[in-house]
Amino acid sequence: MHPKALLDACAELVRLTLRFEHPADATVSRFFRDHKGLGPRERATMAETVYTVLRKKLLFDHLAPSGSGPKERRLAILGFYGPGDFLRSALTDQEKNWLDACEKVKPDDLMERHRHNLPEWLVQPLKDQLGTDFWPLMEQMNQGAGLDLRVNDFKAKRADVQKALATSGIKALPTPYSPWGLRIAGKPALNKHEAFLRGDFEVQDEGSQLLAMLLDAKRGEMVVDFCAGAGGKTLAIGACMRSTGRLYAFDTSAHRLDSFKPRMARSGLSNVHPAAIAHERDDRVKRLSGKIDRVLVDAPCSGLGTLRRNPDLKWRQSPESVQEMAVLQAAILQSASRLLKVGGRLVYATCSLLPQENEAIAQAFSAANPGFEPMDAASILNGLKVLDAASLCAGGPDGGQYLRLWPQKHATDGFFAAVWEKK
Repeated sequence: MHPKALLDACAELVRLTLRFEHPADATVSRFFRDHKGLGPRERATMAETVYTVLRKKLLFDHLAPSGSGPKERRLAILGFYGPGDFLRSALTDQEKNWLDACEKVKPDDLMERHRHNLPEWLVQPLKDQLGTDFWPLMEQMNQGAGLDLRVNDFKAKRADVQKALATSGIKALPTPYSPWGLRIAGKPALNKHEAFLRGDFEVQDEGSQLLAMLLDAKRGEMVVDFCAGAGGKTLAIGACMRSTGRLYAFDTSAHRLDSFKPRMARSGLSNVHPAAIAHERDDRVKRLSGKIDRVLVDAPCSGLGTLRRNPDLKWRQSPESVQEMAVLQAAILQSASRLLKVGGRLVYATCSLLPQENEAIAQAFSAANPGFEPMDAASILNGLKVLDAASLCAGGPDGGQYLRLWPQKHATDGFFAAVWEKK
């Protein structure tokens, strides 16, 4: 595509995305469906341009007024993902001079808000938690995430999948904590790879893999993934169970569960039973009360731990939406806990960074439910031979009560998990 046409397309996609009428990934996908003539390189350029604009929106909003032309074009120029000479061939002389001036601005000369690119309501809660680690987190959040895979160890071995990828020119390194994980630089096309089509691996962040490990489901058990979504953790749990027992995948979205079915078919698992529920008090849930060995509640949340992948979330969330989430999270956790039999394990997890969605929910549940004994996440992971498990955990008298993953520390998305055993 000619540079000018590609820049125009980038600007149009930026304009549509910044309406915030839909999640950014949905807007991008819809645009590509409507423009089937775009090739892989053009799609990659356009998607990464949009995500760069979303990550650095406050900075680009600050720089854009000094330029000319429609604002979405100026933002697309600032965030353009590709060679500089390619971009400049699409610009007027005035735009080139403006871009040169923007690129000479030093980060140290910027206001804090133009460096962290966060909405103001989110800044202080993160500073209070992180102290001097705030800026390393911001550096990570303003970059794209890597690509992690989970090897389906029900069908394949990590070393064999690593070799199969290497044969295709894809370098994959073992993840430092998950025994199932491989990490890849860049974003190679994997959905047509022979090993993927065989069900030997799935794309899944290492942090998400560790949540499945915390549940530690065993052969022959009755297990529930209470908020299964697209089923990534469900498949990891099913592999732990070696396709034995019974694993229920509950979700309020039948559409998400339907999209999970091709993944389930590739996985080779026969013990997974997807079921759409109306809400956390659905009759399907009530019928299983007191019968389940393990329950994972990967609760709906603000998603602020995934800003490397979903930078639009920081502009789509608010203190009010987070508070609404916290009410829902507490209700879901309470309902899910009723499924467990004596001796059963309950895991509550989010991909949020905020204490009100994490520690506050866990502490309130413990206070209201003395029949559930908090478990030490670090001890569980140590028992599973996870390397340096203590560094992944925080809270409690020994500092290891909760799983607490941070992008700048662990190179994962931000995750939280708390664990209980029913007395």
